[in-house]
Amino acid sequence: MWKIRYLRSARKDAKKIDPHIREKIRGYLEQRGASLDAPRQLGEPLKGQLAKLWRYRIGDYRIICEFRNDELIVIVIRIGHRKNVYK
Repeated sequence: MWKIRYLRSARKDAKKIDPHIREKIRGYLEQRGASLDAPRQLGEPLKGQLAKLWRYRIGDYRIICEFRNDELIVIVIRIGHRKNVYK
């Protein structure tokens, strides 16, 4: 089972989001993403300068993550609306 870790930047982003949406995002990550043997199957790899990162899509919001296979950890880097999260 994978563990979910949130960087300080992701926690700061989450505080700016509506509490209902924040709980939806948290539930998605911790119930669906962490319980899978391969959480990448729910996400998509990013391209260009962010090629080492992955994204999860939850409605109009995106979660930018990094995977650490050797430790089975998903590191959440950013959380935000799709129009702002990649900036």
